[in-house]
Amino acid sequence: MKLRIRDLREDLDLTQTELAKMLGCSQQTYSRYESGEITIDIHSLIKLAKFYHTSIDYLVALTNKKN
Repeated sequence: MKLRIRDLREDLDLTQTELAKMLGCSQQTYSRYESGEITIDIHSLIKLAKFYHTSIDYLVALTNKKN
């Protein structure tokens, strides 16, 4: 699944380590989320959607409407 979390993170000049800390996971796990190597859990998706003020649909590329 193609996620938009890398682009959003880079737009805010944040590191993977910073986002991983917010989600309570390791940087390696967060990196694997971004690459699509592992599936991100729903609780983390909710946290990211709230953090970025967007919808889960936008994060998982089901819509192009950011807000």
